[in-house]
Amino acid sequence: MVNAVWLVIGAVTVFVLAYIFYGNFVAKRLGIDPERKTPAHTCYDGIDYVPTRAPILLGHHFASIAGASPIIGPITAAVFGWVPVLLWLVVGGIFMGAVHDFASLVASVRHQGLSIGEVIEKRIGREGKRLFLVFSFFTLVLVISAFMIIITKTFIESPASGTSSLLFIILAVGFGWFNRKYSSALLLTSTIGVILLFFCVYLGLVFPLQLSFNTWILILLVYIFIAATAPVWILLQPRDYLNSFLLYALIIAGLFGIVFVRPTIKLEAFTGFNQDIGYLFPILFVTVACGAISGFHSLVASGTTSKQLNSEKDAKSIGYGGMLIESALGVLAIITAAILTKSDYQNLMASGPVTLFSEEIGNFMTSFGFQLSTGKTFAALAVSAFALTTLDTATRICRYTFQEFFRPKTAKESLSLLCKNRYIGTFISVVVAAVFAYSGKWELLWPLFGSANQMLAAIALLAISVWLSVRGIKNGFTLIPMFFMFAITISALVIIIWKTLFQNQFVLMICGIALLIVVILFIILAFKQVFMLKKQEHLQSNA
Repeated sequence: MVNAVWLVIGAVTVFVLAYIFYGNFVAKRLGIDPERKTPAHTCYDGIDYVPTRAPILLGHHFASIAGASPIIGPITAAVFGWVPVLLWLVVGGIFMGAVHDFASLVASVRHQGLSIGEVIEKRIGREGKRLFLVFSFFTLVLVISAFMIIITKTFIESPASGTSSLLFIILAVGFGWFNRKYSSALLLTSTIGVILLFFCVYLGLVFPLQLSFNTWILILLVYIFIAATAPVWILLQPRDYLNSFLLYALIIAGLFGIVFVRPTIKLEAFTGFNQDIGYLFPILFVTVACGAISGFHSLVASGTTSKQLNSEKDAKSIGYGGMLIESALGVLAIITAAILTKSDYQNLMASGPVTLFSEEIGNFMTSFGFQLSTGKTFAALAVSAFALTTLDTATRICRYTFQEFFRPKTAKESLSLLCKNRYIGTFISVVVAAVFAYSGKWELLWPLFGSANQMLAAIALLAISVWLSVRGIKNGFTLIPMFFMFAITISALVIIIWKTLFQNQFVLMICGIALLIVVILFIILAFKQVFMLKKQEHLQSNA
């Protein structure tokens, strides 16, 4: 039997080497220039555009992109066996996900910190931008609603995590204010903040908060509205930064737990191409989702991170490195499933992938002297923290997307109320997400979210490839992943539409059809624009 320790050592080694060598290759192609001023400085407004030191921004970025997907996706996809999941996490993370995130961040920085939609408008046209923003808006709504359900169910199953999460929010506000006033004392404030963070974990264990599903959903709706409209430095940024330490602790506890326990792999390496959730191609790829590549990351990178990037020299560690950390989390997640027998895996999956992950992380932590119940609660809390950071960031980006859709064609035109008022866009985003969230059925939303999310990655890679091509830069490192992701996601959407038709899930079927139509229209626009550019180049060369 394979020992899980060697899988961990092998994956981490490959990720480190990829960061050093392939990360540098991508950085050179993107033309990273530490001397170039970033939008955080040139467009500073104290609300969204705020220069931020690399450690804080990495914490905010990583906590925002990680969510619960790199845990839920790989564990769910383990029905195909652990080998294909592990291979996709490593290969996809290095050559697709990390490249996608890094390039999205740099492209946004070069376009005043605006979303990938701005890149699309300049390189593909305004119609392409508006289609992208519509697709992004509904993808984000699916993200918000699915994660809201996941968080609420976690809070119900682990009331301590609900208490701690609310206390984290209060702590974040105090940390954000104090750190802004005494910005030179980051090490001191971080140390105090992390100590208080784990004290909040303790208080959660002592005073678990038991509320109903609908009550938690309502609390989360109010929270994300506030988080999406408040200045980024007072809540979103400090909460994500502090939570990142909780997430790092989870990864370290899991990896060291594997080293100490030295579990062997019991799950089958490969179970076949056809399982209950569908065929290995394309379903495995959209199920693993964020652990390997995620379109949502392009929205985070170009939605909030690019507005806070202090220097382009930080882009590699935050964009490329942040994604590799998430892939490492995905590797940890698949190992928690792979060390189980098939029957144990199926039994724990009956309660959901988060329960399986928490159970096994709790078992690992017993090797450090923790009680199993404490380890399970800590893991559940960390997962909810992952999801909550994605939730508030997704709502803020949804607001950006809404406002950007109504941005006038030229700077001479006056801004409409829908464009300049951040409360209207946030309210509409929250209301639409609430409609899906109150259904309580994340299992039905997840496949559609996975497909839409991966399709978003393909579209972002297409926009970046066109941008690089126009600048005369060889774009094979983004073009090849783009074609692969389009093949995966178009196939997945067709399969989902077909399945939902026979399952009488007409709302999801209509959503799937709408997403597919938007994507097809976007691809047509993109290739028309590329053809026109090539034609212009040909005419100029013959002139």
